Amino acid sequence: MAMNTGGRLVAGSHNRNEFILINADEIGRIKSVHELSGQTCQICGDELEITVDGELFVACNECAFPVCRTCYEYERREGSQCCPQCKTRYKRIKGSPRVEGDEDEDGADDLEHEFHYENVDALGFLRGAGATASSSMNPGHNSSSQTLDIPLLTYGEEDFEEADNKNAIIVPPPVSHGNGIQSSTFIGENMATNPRPMVPEKDTALYGYGSVAWKDRMEDWKKRQNEKLQMVKHQGNDGDEYDPGLPMMDEGRQPLSRKLPISSSRINPYRMIIILRLVILGLFFHYRILNPVHDAFGLWLTSVICEIWFGVSWILDQFPKWYPIERETYLDRLSLRYEKEGQPSELVDIDVFVSTVDPMKEPPLITANTVLSILAADYPVEKVSCYVSDDGAAMLTFEALSETSEFARKWVPFCKKFNIEPRAPEWYFCHKMDYLKNKVHPAFVRERRAMKREYDEFKVRINQLVATAEKVPEDGWTMQDGTSWPGNNVRDHPGMIQVFLGNDGFRDIEGNMLPRLVYVSREKRPGFEHHKKAGAMNALIRVSAILSNAPYLLNVDCDHYMNNSKALREAMCFMMDPTSGKKVCYVQFPQRFDGIDRHDRYSNRNVVFFDINMKGLDGLQGPIYVGTGCVFRRQALYGYNAPSKKKLPSKTCNCLPKWLCCCCRTRKNKKGKSKNENRKSKHREASKQIHALETIEEGPEEPKAVFVPPLSQEKLEKRFGQSPVFVASTLVLDGGVPKTISSTTLLKEAIHVISCGYEDKTEWGKEIGWIYGSVTEDILTGFKMHCHGWRSVYCTPKTPAFKGSAPINLSDRLHQVLRWALGSVEIFLSRYCPIWYGYGGGLKWLERFSYINSVVYPWTSIPLLVYCTLPAICLLTGKFIVPEISNYASIVFMALFMSIAVTSILEMQWGGVGLDDWWRNEQFWVIGGVSSHLFALFQGLLKVLAGVNTNFTVTSKAGDDGEFSELYIFKWTSLLIPPTTLLILNVVGVVVGVADAINNGYDSWGPLFGKLFFAIWVIMHLYPFLKGLSGKQERVPTVIIIWSILLASILTLVWVRINPFVLRDGPVLEICGLNCNDK
Repeated sequence: MAMNTGGRLVAGSHNRNEFILINADEIGRIKSVHELSGQTCQICGDELEITVDGELFVACNECAFPVCRTCYEYERREGSQCCPQCKTRYKRIKGSPRVEGDEDEDGADDLEHEFHYENVDALGFLRGAGATASSSMNPGHNSSSQTLDIPLLTYGEEDFEEADNKNAIIVPPPVSHGNGIQSSTFIGENMATNPRPMVPEKDTALYGYGSVAWKDRMEDWKKRQNEKLQMVKHQGNDGDEYDPGLPMMDEGRQPLSRKLPISSSRINPYRMIIILRLVILGLFFHYRILNPVHDAFGLWLTSVICEIWFGVSWILDQFPKWYPIERETYLDRLSLRYEKEGQPSELVDIDVFVSTVDPMKEPPLITANTVLSILAADYPVEKVSCYVSDDGAAMLTFEALSETSEFARKWVPFCKKFNIEPRAPEWYFCHKMDYLKNKVHPAFVRERRAMKREYDEFKVRINQLVATAEKVPEDGWTMQDGTSWPGNNVRDHPGMIQVFLGNDGFRDIEGNMLPRLVYVSREKRPGFEHHKKAGAMNALIRVSAILSNAPYLLNVDCDHYMNNSKALREAMCFMMDPTSGKKVCYVQFPQRFDGIDRHDRYSNRNVVFFDINMKGLDGLQGPIYVGTGCVFRRQALYGYNAPSKKKLPSKTCNCLPKWLCCCCRTRKNKKGKSKNENRKSKHREASKQIHALETIEEGPEEPKAVFVPPLSQEKLEKRFGQSPVFVASTLVLDGGVPKTISSTTLLKEAIHVISCGYEDKTEWGKEIGWIYGSVTEDILTGFKMHCHGWRSVYCTPKTPAFKGSAPINLSDRLHQVLRWALGSVEIFLSRYCPIWYGYGGGLKWLERFSYINSVVYPWTSIPLLVYCTLPAICLLTGKFIVPEISNYASIVFMALFMSIAVTSILEMQWGGVGLDDWWRNEQFWVIGGVSSHLFALFQGLLKVLAGVNTNFTVTSKAGDDGEFSELYIFKWTSLLIPPTTLLILNVVGVVVGVADAINNGYDSWGPLFGKLFFAIWVIMHLYPFLKGLSGKQERVPTVIIIWSILLASILTLVWVRINPFVLRDGPVLEICGLNCNDK
């Protein structure tokens, strides 16, 4: 950080390595650079200036929100002229030019800065050049923001004759940019200067050229400062035009992202309805509990218990959506700040993890497209490394990746040359779009046709590999050199690492570098617990730390390709933001899917979750981790706590509690101190201080930041494992690997860290990396980070960052939901359950509500199943769960239904969710709740309590045999039995109830209405399930019909036997008036 001299004269000695500031005020007090450093600007991150009175620069006298002079003047000139915190209009401070609205303000005249900026469009924040080194003597000029580029004594323009004769020192105009940087680079030739020397008749040659020993170093420093002010091009400009008149120190220093709160016209009514619904819910339970149904007490009690559970679940789900926000990124500012023209990119390195297990269920072509989209990302190639984890040790995956690396040499330059989107070839060539839009290169059509032919040949080679892999030789596979493939035994094989791309010998067809591509298959041996996907991810963390050690990691599933080539830049707008990025542990992107039918009958898109729930969490402590499409900070995965926020100095005394303290004074009272008190306090300090010359800013050439943990080397190895190279890499905050270590040594160390026993007696999976203990390791991992005080960010770019393939047929979809619910049950029964874990850390209460809801929801399956059975029971028995409804009860019921509807409508409004998506989500919540969630609950209980493990089957991905071909495929599973039984029971109940009402006359239709409404509600929610059973042929499988009719018949007969439609006293016989004996 450049030192702010505050208009003081600079002196020193290079030989003694001293640097002295001599004050020019009436007291002569000198402050050190350490003392001058204070709070930082909350907009640009620069340190606040020190005024001539020795006080921090204060822009707002109401709330003292820390803003530097540069941002203060920019906000007054170009912005809203209000404080960002308290929204009070900024008052004019001496030394600042007047703007519109200052005419009515009272205050001393400041004629020197009375007028507006000169050449604002060309100069950014440049102010008038009339101040001098002695401007602190001018009562109308505030010199708090002036700094010295080099030792001064001439004014504004360099006199080369004098410089060559070494008889003067140059004084540039005192232009401040708020962070102690000055430059005369943008001063035009015609700009008028108005020097005001104290002794204008004195010959400048009499001053000599003191501090000449610093000349080379100071000029080098000045050059680096001028480089920061250069104009740079925006990303994507085809011409030579610069961005409209904004220097880098103006636009590039601005925040890289910002929050976009939901407008008050939308969010305030939503919150009011939530509170109103909570009150109505209380009235509803008051009525239900105090008005039992005596002739159906069991049904009433069961229904009330279910409704109470639903109410608690609603609270856990609703209140984490209290502060929904959206976010906006500025990719141009990221480029301005970290990609200076003519210099190497300063963007940080990123390691990308792609995980796959079974190539027969996760087709290699899909994995290849994901890898190709990553290699072609719009990011510096030398800063991207792609690691593919093959947890099935399949030679098919290895050979397919080899073919992919060869095809990438042609595909990557084609994408970057013509700015192709998306950069997964399968989806680029199959999308029905105008591929000539915005394309002006004359060779584009010819090269696209050639590339399409190359990709078709690539697909044929991949398909040939798949066909060959279907018939495994008895002796296993062999490699090209004749040696046996190490992964022939999937459960017993050594670790394997192969670097396909990234060496100097592997370049694209145009001779350019390519990102690193590494194949990794961790070691597996019998008798070791490998922890499935979580263990594979932790192995990738260690391998990547040895080979590249990027400070940030991107995790994607093999079927989630990069749909937006700028996705990495989107994430870096949050991670690399100097003001808000330090506490961000990960940036989560929403999941979007291809290949789903327009109706999305099984709610595969999960739009309600990703566009409503996740936006609500983003306003708290951040979204939960969903397993893919997430950029992590490596230090957060290592289990470190988030950086603590510096506490501001207390404004109260320490003698009493803050709420009792009467010693706090307003800012005006502080300014009311007498000058005598100020002089006494200043005289008690030293009159001058000596500073090392190294305090001058040295530019970007800084050593790598090293984290010094409070642990010994022995404890570090016990925490991270017995690898000195890996342990050393964990202490480097900025990433990178030592250049002195050979690649062979690094590969040997990488093999060591993926061995089976490496994690034994360490904290891997407990405090470090992906957390073990659940098949849904994503929820646990994000939860642990939030407990350490980190926050996460939800990034929703206009063009979806990633897109994937979803299981679109009913059976696969239910198995996918079963896996998620099983993981939640495992977490609920573990020590990491958010109900009792993580107190005293950094987890916020509403965020905890969300995590509790994420592990409790499978338990809702029991009351949901019971509640969906009640309509059929009521119709079959002629009883109901509610007594005769009074006017009060009618009002409460109607108010409850209306509040539910209005809440949903307002959520759809601020979340941008359509009615169809919302209704599909409601339907599948019932379908999954009575099937997958129920089975997951029992499987989880058996696994945790009885030790019975259930194997997780990888969900098969969509094929390419036709559009939505798999939508109509039926696969038998026991998950289909409960919802089918419910559907038949309620249909039978409706038929019986209507028939009974017809037989009993008009009076029986009134009580029947509530029961019918209840049953039809269940049938409507199960309707997509009915369509899934019928399939394309409109025929339900025989096995489903047999099982469902059997169960429905048994339940029906049991209830008829227990409570038939006739009275217990026998039938009532009445005389009908007809003589049956008459003939």
